[in-house]
Amino acid sequence: MNVTATAGTSQRISAAPAAGLFFQYSYLQLLDILTTLAFLLAGVQEANPLARWLMLMTGTPLAGLVAIKSIALLIGLFCWWRGRIALLRKANLFFSCVVAWNLFCLILGLAAKMKG
Repeated sequence: MNVTATAGTSQRISAAPAAGLFFQYSYLQLLDILTTLAFLLAGVQEANPLARWLMLMTGTPLAGLVAIKSIALLIGLFCWWRGRIALLRKANLFFSCVVAWNLFCLILGLAAKMKG
């Protein structure tokens, strides 16, 4: 084998984890939308002022969340394209915590509805 093939192979291998991280990032964005919609239906208010404003401006929670997540996906795509792997890992950790928080808020919202 020549050096070029070996170097090309190592580049393809290193690109695979980045693509996986971007896939995880995208999946977490979808989970954030779904869990946010669920806790809104349970009567919990959105804490993010930008998300609240976009939901108000677009007229529906779904449209506002899709708008903000579209921006987030563009940022994630830019990070993936520029090879900012460490930043994508940190973003994935952050958004996994956001999704867990959303589920916690959903449970609290449903528990409050059951009491009332």
